[in-house]
Amino acid sequence: MRIGQLAQLVGVETQTIRFYEQQGLLPPPGRQENGYRVYTEKHGEGLAFIRRCRILGLSLAEIHELQSYQDDPHQPCTAVNALLDDHISHVRSQITALQALEKQLVSLRASCNDDREVEACGVLAGISEGNMHQQ
Repeated sequence: MRIGQLAQLVGVETQTIRFYEQQGLLPPPGRQENGYRVYTEKHGEGLAFIRRCRILGLSLAEIHELQSYQDDPHQPCTAVNALLDDHISHVRSQITALQALEKQLVSLRASCNDDREVEACGVLAGISEGNMHQQ
């Protein structure tokens, strides 16, 4: 199949496929005599795996590592589980940071009501003066 067909099949842009090839996450496709790339079902499966990993928020390095484990399927899952545990920890840290950001934004929003004009806007004053709590 051609790159456009693969992109449509998996639901990604053709540039994304080329990017994953450049990053070594997808094997290089064969070429027809006219230079067009020819993709196989294996490319589709690999691309779908990458896409699902990206939906889970995994980095390209993490995806590459998971692929290396897939290439050696008879090893224990210990390393895969450790990778996922690290990712879960990272996600929890992001949640904590986002909750702190939400509190900061809510506090900033509470500093102004709709009856004010922009020159007396508590939100803009708070940002300009740096009256925000950094976490």
